[in-house]
Amino acid sequence: MRVLRSADHVFSPWKNGGGTTAEIAIAPPGATLDSFDWRISMARVASDGPFSSFPGIDRTLAIIDGAALRLSVDGQAVELTTRSSPYAFPGEAAVHAMRSAGDVIDLNVMSRRPHFAHRVRRLNAHGTLVPTEASILCLFCADGSVKVERNGQEAHLGARDSLLVEPTAAPLRWAGSSPTSLLIEVLAVAAPRLRPQPTSGKVRQDLLLPGLEREA
Repeated sequence: MRVLRSADHVFSPWKNGGGTTAEIAIAPPGATLDSFDWRISMARVASDGPFSSFPGIDRTLAIIDGAALRLSVDGQAVELTTRSSPYAFPGEAAVHAMRSAGDVIDLNVMSRRPHFAHRVRRLNAHGTLVPTEASILCLFCADGSVKVERNGQEAHLGARDSLLVEPTAAPLRWAGSSPTSLLIEVLAVAAPRLRPQPTSGKVRQDLLLPGLEREA
């Protein structure tokens, strides 16, 4: 298990000046936006406007702080809040974002089709998870604090800290500081294990469809 502290993240400005992004994890190490297999990052949305297009990329967005973020995704209206389920959509989609009030901080996950897929979900404050051997797991503490245990090893996460777990079948147990503490599970696995299935034009929230990132 490897803890990634929020205090160590460096936020970089977008080219359009509309916000900043901090990379949390990327594979392979040192990859760029043109060469990554999967990428996890956190962004501060400071203005309204379009998101960058990422052809061939699946993306997911989850709000972790701030008021509602209203999206138009290929003409479909979506409103996301800190209580919303993570929203998955294709990287090729035309996306325009509008904040309801002030800056919004979101968690962004991207993976490259057809070799990788991912899914993101909010977890209860307490729980147990057994990752598959083919998975890479990242637990993200959106708020409060969380204690994580596996095979006698413990890790303590604060707000916006992350925990990377290498492939294993050992159970992973966590306990949050309160029922309102949020954890977001990010699972990146070799396709086609989590590939999305046709849904009659509707976006599935439980499978990895593309995630999002405005600039990076």
